[in-house]
Amino acid sequence: MASADYSHLVHIKDHSELALYELIPNVVWVFDIDRHGWWWGNQPALDFWKLDCLDDLINKDLSDDSQGARDRTVQTFDLAAKNGLTIDPWTTYPNGKPKTLHMMHRAVLIGPERHRAIIAYINEEVNLGESPENLLLAEAMRYTSVLVTSFTLEGMPVVENPAATQAYKSLDPKQLPDDVNMFTARFAVLDEGKACMQRALDEQGGRWTYDMQTDAGLRKHTLDIRMTRHPLNGDWLFMVAEYDVTQLHQALDAAHEAKDELHRLAHYDALTGLPSLRLLEARSQSLIAQAERHGQQLAVMFIDLDGFKAVNDTWGHDAGDGVLKEVALRLETCLRDSDHVARVGGDEFIAMITDITSPESVEVVARKIIERISLPFALKESNEQAQIGASVGIAFYPQQGRNMEMLIKAADRSMYRVKKQGKGDVTFA
Repeated sequence: MASADYSHLVHIKDHSELALYELIPNVVWVFDIDRHGWWWGNQPALDFWKLDCLDDLINKDLSDDSQGARDRTVQTFDLAAKNGLTIDPWTTYPNGKPKTLHMMHRAVLIGPERHRAIIAYINEEVNLGESPENLLLAEAMRYTSVLVTSFTLEGMPVVENPAATQAYKSLDPKQLPDDVNMFTARFAVLDEGKACMQRALDEQGGRWTYDMQTDAGLRKHTLDIRMTRHPLNGDWLFMVAEYDVTQLHQALDAAHEAKDELHRLAHYDALTGLPSLRLLEARSQSLIAQAERHGQQLAVMFIDLDGFKAVNDTWGHDAGDGVLKEVALRLETCLRDSDHVARVGGDEFIAMITDITSPESVEVVARKIIERISLPFALKESNEQAQIGASVGIAFYPQQGRNMEMLIKAADRSMYRVKKQGKGDVTFA
């Protein structure tokens, strides 16, 4: 027997305790889950199966039952043990002819071995029919992996298929707060469940996706909710089909993340995290347009590191990458939030200074950059220090160009003049 706690179930020790069931005119039988066979049945049950005596029922050969049929009985027991009673359609085969009936089950323990068992109650007046359509519908609901449950308008389950029972088998209605029903208890966020139920009632059904707290963990389900009627008493119910779309949403999230990553790679330098030249050029269009409207100047700095190749040659490219990352940080500390800096590639950087007051103010920023970059760089790989410098060329809008391409070329030419004159300095175009 399973290790779950069934101490709350009634224990029927032998057949004598079932004598009163012989007075019931409806079919009643007890099915042994652990043996997968009948343990007892009243006279109407024997008549239902066209059998002569109880031993014929107990010894009835069920070896041809599929694993799905065996799983169904276990599922029914578990559901009845949890909720006290199950009510759902079952297909039985008296004389080999399929017959779908509305059945009620209670979970009990039987015999000295305390086997798991279900007491089945059948009223043939509520026969759901023998048409192929009804049988196919009952079988489809039973074996589909889609979670299907019908609820009362108060949110209590009436019938659920094995997939739904398995997904929410740990939900115990006796442990729910007074303001939480079994429908809303499935939701990861209870308030979302309450809102969904109210919306379904107001709109007479619908289709929405929510995070559901299943026994397999948090899953994203699309709920297809339709209004229907109880086949026996005509009460309004709402039927919920839950489709697990977790993998679909994970794939969509991964696609969005990949798109974001491609955008980042296209617009930001992978090593330093600084914007790329492409992004800086895109931003420059609005900055230049704004400067033109207000009659302002802009400055573009072309910054080239001095002595960087020696870092790679002496300590390796990992050390060089570390220096470039630190250079990026130092450049950002030298600029205002309104300014922009990008890595062109290799050991070259471009800074765009907005809303300048004079060429001298830009030179102050450039010399601050040269000073910061000239400070030693600690190399984690060798516990040594590297020393490099920087040469800076500056071009101004609109004097040296009216677009980013022209300004960068002018600043680049100015930077190379610094290189030829001895490096580590700044000059204007």
